[in-house]
Amino acid sequence: MSYLSELWALYRLRLRRKRLLWRALRSRHRLAAVADRSGAIRRDTILLFATMRNEAVRLPFFLAHYRRLGIGHFLIVDNGSTDGTIEALRNEPDVSLWQTAASYRAARFGMDWMNWLLMRYGRRHWCLTVDADEILIYPDWESRPLQALTADLEARGTRFMAAMMLDLYPKGPLSQGGYRSGEDPAEALNWFDAHGYSYEYQEKYRNISIRGGPRMRHFFADRPEFAPHLHKTPLIRWNPRWCYLSSTHTALPRRLNRGFDARLGLPTGVLLHTKFLDQIIEKSREEKTRGEHFTHSERYQTYYDGLISDPDLWSEASQRLEGAEQLEQLGLMTRGRAP
Repeated sequence: MSYLSELWALYRLRLRRKRLLWRALRSRHRLAAVADRSGAIRRDTILLFATMRNEAVRLPFFLAHYRRLGIGHFLIVDNGSTDGTIEALRNEPDVSLWQTAASYRAARFGMDWMNWLLMRYGRRHWCLTVDADEILIYPDWESRPLQALTADLEARGTRFMAAMMLDLYPKGPLSQGGYRSGEDPAEALNWFDAHGYSYEYQEKYRNISIRGGPRMRHFFADRPEFAPHLHKTPLIRWNPRWCYLSSTHTALPRRLNRGFDARLGLPTGVLLHTKFLDQIIEKSREEKTRGEHFTHSERYQTYYDGLISDPDLWSEASQRLEGAEQLEQLGLMTRGRAP
């Protein structure tokens, strides 16, 4: 790319970032505060941001896991839950909660709301942005809280950490992976694909796109270009001039997307993706009708049909999940080079 072309690309990305920040600013009018406890946030508090809909079953473990990691405050948007999610969160002392009935899809799949909350509350804080079905782990996570991890990142001169989304699934039909609220979902979903991932550098946002896993081999084998992206940058020490572009897959400015660049030797984590609990069948029926989760929803009708049919995602190549050390040995996450 020529020097002038590079300048033009940077200019366009800067304009796009400004437009996204303006969208985020406008989106605040769609959010109604249910419980705003943000006044309790201290300068050193690590924050978690999430958009949720009907996740009451997941909440007890979700909150317990992230409190154990060191999250000091949760900032959550509820998007029209009907299962008690709001009631479950309303009285949690470390949760600030907003609700909206606005379209998740029209809000760029909730990212306008997240960018607004990050802009308003995330300044100079380490901020973790995840979905309710994502459980972050990293090397030594059980004995090494987020405060130690972020101190390590700062010592390396970096303000972000990337994490690969790793789909977990049961052995047998999805409906047989019984789950009780409060349990670790990885007990019910204890298998994963250890191999078969593709890594592709994408110049536009300077990220490495990761695809693969059971969703690609089972639902998108004949159209892998539609398979979900598995790369994310969920942990960032936030600047209010920054924004997420596409979920937490890409962010602007694009230097935030370099977490998987092996030349940098940075630590990376894994987001254990617990989408495939037994409730996924009924949720897929609802989401197929709502059409709120994909830009080109017509492309994913067969995907929803496949989930509704109660598939078995297990294969002879599947491996049982044993823990963080196993994932590190497989190269799915790394502790990085010594700073």
